[in-house]
Amino acid sequence: MRFGVLGPLSVWASDGTPIRVPELKVRALLADLLVHEGRPVSADRLLDDLWGEELPGNPANTLQTKVSQLRRALGDRQLVAYQPAGYSLVSDSVDAIQFTRLLAGALASEDLRAKADLLSDALALWRGPAYADFRDSFAQAAAARLDEQRLTALEEQAEVRLALGEHSRLADELGELVAEHPLRERLRAAHLRALYRSGRQSEALAGYAELRVQLADELGLDPGPELVALHQAILVQDPALAPAPVSSLTNVPLPVTSIVGRDEAVTEVRALMDSSRLVTLTGPGGVGKTRLALAVASSVELPGGVWLVELAGATGQVAELVAATLGVRDETSSPSQVPVPDLANRLADALRGQRLVLVLDNCEHLVGEVAALVELLLRTAPGVRVLATSRESLALPGEALFVVPPLDQASAVAMFVERSGSSPDAESAPWVEAICRRLDGLPLALELAAARVRALGVRGVAERLDDRFRLLAGAGRGRPARQQTLRAVIDWSWEQLTEPQRSAMLALAIHPGGCTLEAAEAVGVDLDLLDQLVSRSMVTGAPRYRLLESVAAYCLERLDQDDPVVRVRDAYYTELAVRAAPHLYGSAQRQWLGRLDEEVLNLRAVLDSTGSPRLVEALTWYWYLRGRHQEGYRHTKGTAWGSGFAMLAGAGRIDSTEFPDARSRWFLAHACLHFGDVSTAVGLLDEALAQFRALDDRWGEAAALASRTKQAMFQGDFDLAASSGAQSMAIFGELGDRWGQLQASDMLGYLAEVTGDYARADRLHRKALRIAEDLRLWTDVSYRLSSLGRIALLTGQLERSAEFHEQGMRLAGEQANRFAEEFARVGLGLVARRSGDLDRAEELFLESLEWNRRLETDFGVPFYGVTLILAELGFIASGRGETAAARTLHLEGLAAAREVGDPRSVALAQEGLAEVAALEGSYEEAARLLAEAAALRESVGAPLPPGERGDVDRVRDLIAAGS
Repeated sequence: MRFGVLGPLSVWASDGTPIRVPELKVRALLADLLVHEGRPVSADRLLDDLWGEELPGNPANTLQTKVSQLRRALGDRQLVAYQPAGYSLVSDSVDAIQFTRLLAGALASEDLRAKADLLSDALALWRGPAYADFRDSFAQAAAARLDEQRLTALEEQAEVRLALGEHSRLADELGELVAEHPLRERLRAAHLRALYRSGRQSEALAGYAELRVQLADELGLDPGPELVALHQAILVQDPALAPAPVSSLTNVPLPVTSIVGRDEAVTEVRALMDSSRLVTLTGPGGVGKTRLALAVASSVELPGGVWLVELAGATGQVAELVAATLGVRDETSSPSQVPVPDLANRLADALRGQRLVLVLDNCEHLVGEVAALVELLLRTAPGVRVLATSRESLALPGEALFVVPPLDQASAVAMFVERSGSSPDAESAPWVEAICRRLDGLPLALELAAARVRALGVRGVAERLDDRFRLLAGAGRGRPARQQTLRAVIDWSWEQLTEPQRSAMLALAIHPGGCTLEAAEAVGVDLDLLDQLVSRSMVTGAPRYRLLESVAAYCLERLDQDDPVVRVRDAYYTELAVRAAPHLYGSAQRQWLGRLDEEVLNLRAVLDSTGSPRLVEALTWYWYLRGRHQEGYRHTKGTAWGSGFAMLAGAGRIDSTEFPDARSRWFLAHACLHFGDVSTAVGLLDEALAQFRALDDRWGEAAALASRTKQAMFQGDFDLAASSGAQSMAIFGELGDRWGQLQASDMLGYLAEVTGDYARADRLHRKALRIAEDLRLWTDVSYRLSSLGRIALLTGQLERSAEFHEQGMRLAGEQANRFAEEFARVGLGLVARRSGDLDRAEELFLESLEWNRRLETDFGVPFYGVTLILAELGFIASGRGETAAARTLHLEGLAAAREVGDPRSVALAQEGLAEVAALEGSYEEAARLLAEAAALRESVGAPLPPGERGDVDRVRDLIAAGS
């Protein structure tokens, strides 16, 4: 996460997505913490900075609430830390800190170009005045300090640019800055030098006169001695003022756009050039090899300069092209009349004493001829360095290879935004990210797409990427023909391939998720062909061979839909899934889950192609384990498994009476229990368990016992829950099925929580969390984190509880699992009420209540969660003194609890009504209700443990005080 104060206060996620920090006071709190750059800020200081003399009614609680809101907005509680000295923001990813470091590095550097780059990077961080939103309040001193540092950086940059000979452009640019800061003598001196060196002596003298008058009028001072000396030098046209000579030995064109996301690459390639005389940049078409090469070459300073030789349109005669570029000619003939071997030798002789860089661009179609010439030059001209770009290596001794990667997502987004001129907001940001991802981070493709934004908008471009070759055509005017459309870029590479290589590309393109060597060989692509395609940058290498999405789309356009290779692929992945299916139950579960994870895109492609029932059957349990309930429901509609997936996916209740086997019967019961539909689940479980035992299906028996544990918990039969859970755990342990152990641990942990054994509950939930993380069952990880949050809540660790629940909610959101998200939300509501933040608690519980009510309507069954939520809302109303509202909520909760038949839920509603009675002075009624609730809890062996007695103890105190 990054923070910005060099302009309006801003926060960005690691991928560049803006993060909204709502409410002015919360933004002010963040700004105040950023002002102190990681140092703790006392609560008193924060209160004074944020409210001044107009403090809120409860300052400490209000500040805590703002801190909580800031933590929620940032999504990481650890960022805002608390210690005895106060609050601090634990991050150095702040543009102001980065600016200060870059400026310090620039001031320490003796290399002019390095200094210029550092200063340019530092100043590029500024988006407006420092602390723009708060510079007139607590941030005033910090803003003034940063403003002064920025001016220092600008002055330093001006002097460096003068030393590099950039006086012409600088003269006009500094004019605007001098107008803003007319009395800064160092800035004025740089401006006078730039004017003089640009041949504008009279303007330079006028600028000095203007400064002298302003200093006298406003400060009563004369110009300093350095400025006086500069004025005298300008008057006499001192030769010392002339610009330093700048080499013009280059034909490298000036870039018309900035290079984005390549800082590390430039540094790495520059280091390679220091250690190797031949560096070759490889990579797929459009990845930016040429742009990177030119950026690197321009940083090299050799007496003979830097020379670019463009080979893309050449059909041969490489030596002639190089000679023409360097101006190497025979005294009696033109180069075209000299035999090629002689010309190459003459070129080598001419360069023997030279020290220069030769940039050979786009060598792939002439790689043999280029390699021969380069080998000769490197052998005979020791001062020559070669930087080549090619889709394959020159394969010469001493060659240093650098594979230019596509841009990472953050850099791709930055480039697309810059080129399109669009500023992504919350609505367009996901579309920008989708464009960058689907175009594989290829700079050329991103530029072509950005050119379409003005006509189509960001979303319009994203929605048309399925027809990318038409979309990205005609948008590249000003480039070579081979780069004017996306199709032309790939055409250029395709034309360099042999027929066997082309056939291999088509066979690889039908694997949307890439493929293993085994899968490639299954469709007729052997290791030798793979090696050739990897060497030509058409395919990425082992362990999975992949094509860029655009290259794959190009190949699929050329593939005959009836090509037998498609049927071969379908058969291969179907057999793989069938082979994997039995291993998903037992000790090899983790290994085969990982194997299917790698092939998920390929498996989906086969399903879309064939709809094979055999493949569906093989993947059903995999879909469940990975939490892909929607996918499972889509492919199993009309079956018993489909009925279970329908419920888990939130698609409504679809009853099934046809069960082909005991496992499908158990699965539907398992789904019913997920919603607390005990009445339906009981019969299904009894029948499934009997069938499992008759068939000696140990896995099925263990699964049914785990479900029976959950059923018993709902019914308040804790003895049955304990025995069933222990049996399930034992059998799953024998089988080595980690998922099963996870389920049993979860239920037994919940049982320990209900009975007050918090240490055991914590151990069991942590064991389940380790299993879930090991199997990469992220929805289960979310549930386990929230379960640990419940234990932290019950043991009084409210901050820790909130952290667990927030992690669980964030992970559930990433998995798009609303049920796990809801479980975490309720936990956060419990934390908020116990922390005294009733408004936040009410907001969370009302959202939960609305969702649960909607599910009750959709599924036609009462939900256990409703009783808890109504009770919590009732306690919130009581806490505000709203007894009438509290009574209504608790009565509604009591009716819901009786409908689901859970004694503990009935007791909870009675405890809420007891508080209402006590607040109204009906102490005998309150005591009676508490006694009935306690008896109900005792009847199922679950008296209130210490961690859950807070509400009851409060009611008892009210009764004692009023009696």
